[in-house]
Amino acid sequence: MLKIGTRGSLLALTQAGTVRDALIATGHQAELVVVRTAGDESAAPVQEIGVGVFTTALRDELFSGAVDIAVHSYKDLPTAPDERFVIAAIPPREDSRDALVARDGLVLGELPAGSKVGTSAPRRAAQLRALGLGLDVVPLRGNLDTRLRKVADGELDAVVVARAGLSRIDRLDAVTEALEPVQMLPAPAQGALAVECRIDDAESIAALALQDDPQSRAAVTAERALLAELEAGCTAPVGAIAEVVESIDESGRIFDELSLRGCAAALDGSDVVKASIVGSPDDAEKLGRDLARELLDLGARELMAVTEPASGGGGAGA
Repeated sequence: MLKIGTRGSLLALTQAGTVRDALIATGHQAELVVVRTAGDESAAPVQEIGVGVFTTALRDELFSGAVDIAVHSYKDLPTAPDERFVIAAIPPREDSRDALVARDGLVLGELPAGSKVGTSAPRRAAQLRALGLGLDVVPLRGNLDTRLRKVADGELDAVVVARAGLSRIDRLDAVTEALEPVQMLPAPAQGALAVECRIDDAESIAALALQDDPQSRAAVTAERALLAELEAGCTAPVGAIAEVVESIDESGRIFDELSLRGCAAALDGSDVVKASIVGSPDDAEKLGRDLARELLDLGARELMAVTEPASGGGGAGA
């Protein structure tokens, strides 16, 4: 019986359940094991609790042998590799875009200046402010149901969350606008799962092999390489999205290319630098690091050092 470690939230259980069901479908016995984390015990912002808070407890249980597999939201994993483990599978990725859930069915451009918009991510806050819409961007914690309820109850005018999470818990009906990357670049690896096991556990590695999606792995590898080269963590105001796309050369040959876009922003919304690159999916990590160096040349490190405005609102042009 393969034991799959997961957090106890509806989203985490749903994500881990897809891995369990896929294992069972390929002839393996598997069950979920709920692991409590420090993040589940605190209402403080992630920046205060610490990067990796939602993964440390899972990894402790995995290393101890209490579970055989851990399922993470990949964007929550630290960029530094942990030599005890291997990401044995990255299943096909969900839509990586952010989603707006707003009162009265409004889209982002229809929210009046001064509207209270909740988000848990400095990346989202920085890009929202940079749009210059005059929104009052406020911090947000809690599971997805709690966040949606703040809009329904009128406490907030809107929240911005990952579309993938809403899709996985069948709440896409709440989305009033899926935010295109031209408006807001998602977090590196957003919408992807990291299915992790001990590096010496050949049985689990073999069992998970069929769940790995090469295109999702290439995209996530590039995005996280960008994040690592910027020496930024999952709470940094950095966005990235990579996609494997078909191209055609002069002789008519069709081949795959990896397209990567990235950005770094000032938390106060005063500036955002963006860049893009295209290359072979086989060079995913190099592409990510090359694009990060281009962002650094454009001033990314200095921008990421800019602090959040004391008021929590405003933004460029607000």
